[in-house]
Amino acid sequence: MSIDKKFIGQFIKVTSKAALASSYLVGKKDKIAADKAAVDSMRSELNKINMKGKIVIGEGALDEAPLLYTGELLGTKNGPNFDIAVDPVEGTNFVANGLPGGIAVLAIAEKGNLFNAPETYMNKIATGKIEKGLIDLDFTLEKNIKNLSEFNNKHISSITVCILNRPRHKKIIDKLKDLNVNIKLISDGDVLGALYVSDPKYKIDMFLGIGGGPEGVLAAAALDSYDCHFQGRFIFDNDNDIKEAQSMGITDLDKKYELNEIVRGDSLFCATGITNSEVLNGITFDKNKYISETLVTHKHSNYKQIVKNINSLDE
Repeated sequence: MSIDKKFIGQFIKVTSKAALASSYLVGKKDKIAADKAAVDSMRSELNKINMKGKIVIGEGALDEAPLLYTGELLGTKNGPNFDIAVDPVEGTNFVANGLPGGIAVLAIAEKGNLFNAPETYMNKIATGKIEKGLIDLDFTLEKNIKNLSEFNNKHISSITVCILNRPRHKKIIDKLKDLNVNIKLISDGDVLGALYVSDPKYKIDMFLGIGGGPEGVLAAAALDSYDCHFQGRFIFDNDNDIKEAQSMGITDLDKKYELNEIVRGDSLFCATGITNSEVLNGITFDKNKYISETLVTHKHSNYKQIVKNINSLDE
């Protein structure tokens, strides 16, 4: 089974309208309002689609509404069953402060094929196309960098690694410095960070480090249509995290997940720029129209495209 191509345009509209709604809050110093605007728009548009959709990666639980909560049912209740992962605004601080890197994101898979991740951290590693077995979460950083260097026929000093700028990554960053690797530090954005490895034009050879588990699923979905390598392992810091994982059917707490275990079967991914980034331009306006850029991938049809749309603000 696969996701019908007719849904591509419909889901582009979902993230484009969410990005538009949030764009009115760019630079307004209110990340909660920026997020809520995107959430409300995304819910409204998803409910117009002929599908039986269920949020498996959302923004919290039912009692935390008006977020798009995990378990929420969306769509007209007619049509195919879809699992849906959303991040209505990745980079709320970017949007609130008028900085580059804000995007509206969703991923779709057929029912039961998108991993329902617990609200905990995930250790992850991603690269572009590479021979199986050369890059692994269980290898030392030195071994991964050496293998990546040799496979890509690049000197280690020419390798660039992207990592979130967090205190928890200090040892990794120090080790990367010792290895004389180029480092690209980002302040937020697991999905954009992962997407950097999808195309050589972004000049990022590896994305790694510890970020959110749900965001890790979206990052995996972002790379699902590319010939990329991705692994993730959840980190459980306390008994509550462990209980939540067990309640979701996770029995092997130390399991290392491959990309095809996180996103199975066909997938559709959309990310629309809210503010400019290296991947996407943000929302711009021209009289009574708005211009959006959306990165769209559809695995079954091997469709990978940045789609530029010009739409009336009255639509």
